[in-house]
Amino acid sequence: MDILSSLALGFSVSLEPANLAYCFIGVLLGTVIGVLPGLGSAATIALLLPITYRIPPTSAVIMLAGIWYGSMYGGSTTSILLRVPGESASVMTCIDGFEMAKRGRAGAALGISAFGSFIAGTLGLLGLIFLAPPLAEFALDFGPPEYFALTLVGLTLVSFLGSGPWPRALAMAALGLLLGTVGLDPVRSQARFTFGTLSLQGGIEIIPMVMGLFGLSQAFTMIERRASVEEIAAMPKRLRELLPNRDEWRLAIGAILRGSLVGFLVGVLPGAGATISSYVAYAVEKRRSPHPERFGTGAIEGVAAPESANNAATASGFIPLLTLGLPANVVMALMLGAFMLHGVTPGPMLLVQKPDMFWGIVTSMFIGNLMLLVLNLPLIGVFARVAYMPSSYLVPVIVLACVIGAYGVNNNPVDILVMLGFGIFGYLAEKSGYSLAPLVLAFVLGPLMETSLRQSLILSQGSFGIFFERPITAALFALGAAVVIVPVLRLVLRWRAFGRFLKKVKM
Repeated sequence: MDILSSLALGFSVSLEPANLAYCFIGVLLGTVIGVLPGLGSAATIALLLPITYRIPPTSAVIMLAGIWYGSMYGGSTTSILLRVPGESASVMTCIDGFEMAKRGRAGAALGISAFGSFIAGTLGLLGLIFLAPPLAEFALDFGPPEYFALTLVGLTLVSFLGSGPWPRALAMAALGLLLGTVGLDPVRSQARFTFGTLSLQGGIEIIPMVMGLFGLSQAFTMIERRASVEEIAAMPKRLRELLPNRDEWRLAIGAILRGSLVGFLVGVLPGAGATISSYVAYAVEKRRSPHPERFGTGAIEGVAAPESANNAATASGFIPLLTLGLPANVVMALMLGAFMLHGVTPGPMLLVQKPDMFWGIVTSMFIGNLMLLVLNLPLIGVFARVAYMPSSYLVPVIVLACVIGAYGVNNNPVDILVMLGFGIFGYLAEKSGYSLAPLVLAFVLGPLMETSLRQSLILSQGSFGIFFERPITAALFALGAAVVIVPVLRLVLRWRAFGRFLKKVKM
């Protein structure tokens, strides 16, 4: 099936009235969530996972995907007007966006953010369309050793290249692997770490876990936090004010294209995602600029580059999920959970067994990006005012949704206790500077890693040489070793430099 016929099949699915409605609901929710500081797309998707039980699989993923890339659009509105980033991926937009707003160019900043997001999202989807099929075909040759090596490298990249100190990320990944072993042994069906509780023999349910880690913990954080807005920029009153002038377009178009490329490449990497891609794009743009001193004082490139990067990264993040069945970030891990709830396994066979679902999801992102462009420009003022919604209204709704969602999985009160435990743990972990993403990714990938390892050892009759006889596994292990060695080597060099400094002080 060639690209044109595949796209025709996809649009025939995504243009169905029900799927259009779910796409619109997703992007609208995503925009509102992006505007609201603190809640985040991961928490929202976790809250809505139980609802997707009664929705067809394709419609459910279309809606959840709309929340993901829609939140990138919404986060820029309050970043520019209020200097309050609704999403972590919009932090870099605050720097120059709010400065532009204070100089009376809020409309240009909002306009270039919307247009840049649309252009980057479209370019990212084109990359997804052309790269996903050959990658899926290549992945058909993967066996248990390749999947074990791929999951191991993915967790290594998350731990060593993600945000925060790598020892903490490594510890959270190890905890996620341990939690993934709870339940029945996949080979011998012996109970492990169940402590005699029948409710744990099926393992820890992902929905109560993520609803606690992201939903309930965010509710605790919102109770504690008292957000304050120092200044409010004047909002543009006419649609014409949202259009950048010719000089601003001339400066921004290159930043949009470069940010799209950076975001697409960084978004594919496990553990990177939209937030890191926006930081990298901003740094690249500032370094290559002939006038780097303009950045931080209202440079339109400082708005265009990170906004383009985070939207391109949302598209490229789907590549490893849809083609290999491996989530690149925590949101993709939740997407994997949505697929699994409907009995669908994303990976190389998805394109063969369910091409209508694969291409329907991809083409729905084109439609969703167009919806976001039309939706965001005239409703910017409305979305900006949503940021003022008090926490006292939001927190009870979030807690109620968490309780209902956790209980509705199996109608089991134990799941509510599991959600509460993970909620407290998630709140304390984030306050202590521990990222939750490695834990969730390791929990999702752990069973696949264990099964692949044991199948490989059965095939080789217990010999670990099977992992080094195949070129793909050997290359993946080499990549993982390089990722581990580089930060450890840096740490050793720092300690040596510190030791030499102490000797000089003693002398």
